[in-house]
Amino acid sequence: MAAPSANAPLQQLVIATRGSALAHVQTDSVVAHLNLHHTGLSIDVRVIKTTGDASQEALLTELGLGVFTKELEVELLTNRADLAVHSLKDMSTEAPAGLDVLTVMKREDPRDVLVSRGGLKLADLAPGAVVGTSSPRRAALILAIRPDVSVAPIRGNVGTRLSKLNEGSFDAIVLAAAGLIRLGLQAEITEYLDPMVFTPAVGQGAVALQGRSNDAALATLLAPLDHADTHVAVLAERAFLVALGGGCRMPMGAHAVTEGNTLKVAGMVASLDGKQCYRANVEGPVGDAEALGRRLAQDLMDQGASMLLTGGTV
Repeated sequence: MAAPSANAPLQQLVIATRGSALAHVQTDSVVAHLNLHHTGLSIDVRVIKTTGDASQEALLTELGLGVFTKELEVELLTNRADLAVHSLKDMSTEAPAGLDVLTVMKREDPRDVLVSRGGLKLADLAPGAVVGTSSPRRAALILAIRPDVSVAPIRGNVGTRLSKLNEGSFDAIVLAAAGLIRLGLQAEITEYLDPMVFTPAVGQGAVALQGRSNDAALATLLAPLDHADTHVAVLAERAFLVALGGGCRMPMGAHAVTEGNTLKVAGMVASLDGKQCYRANVEGPVGDAEALGRRLAQDLMDQGASMLLTGGTV
């Protein structure tokens, strides 16, 4: 498609998205916000199957980084789409050259939640109970809190995971609150896990809109959709992840919130078995978001987390 001049408003927009129910809900929200701010805009949504969607049985740690984003990014780089809608926590910290996150929409609840059979909270599960998650971060935090339960891998979309729980394959599963809320399934939630103890994934609950770096017209179009507090929070969280080595598969998480002009960031790095868990907190001006994220990472490495990240022992 021919690129309009930087000053000309966009009249047509092609959006690339995944095909999951959650991706559809997130993309529908983007379209609704665009229509609210831009009358007369023609929008075409293209559903792209990603590696992560095609490989439902393989563990995400085996598939590598960007399994839910790479194919969407190819659509942008080859000009077959103008905009890609991502769950920000799925995005690699190293974007392909020529692409940028142009907008971060208002974050949904960033917490993790427990969904259990029998309505039991994490503290009340029986010893030996099987808790499903394929996230090393969630597995480590579960074991840090309840070393007497068993953690088992689970894949599939939200509906599939809930079905596996209800069929009795698991006693409980841990999911993102945001996904359940967006799908109208919040009634399934047994327990919201405290983000200061059960540290969320970087970017959890946030939706990122990615486009070509030189697309000034698109950046202007998307500006009204950007949520400043969310954007600054995820800048700090992602800077934290980069400083620790964004490709590392060790359990790590960060949670940033704004309070007026102050940004507060909490982070953790843990061993895979949850027996070692390093935590730190920093705060400072919102304008220093990325510097705060880097400082948080350094605080954790100074505590000893660097040994976990390099495969050593403490």
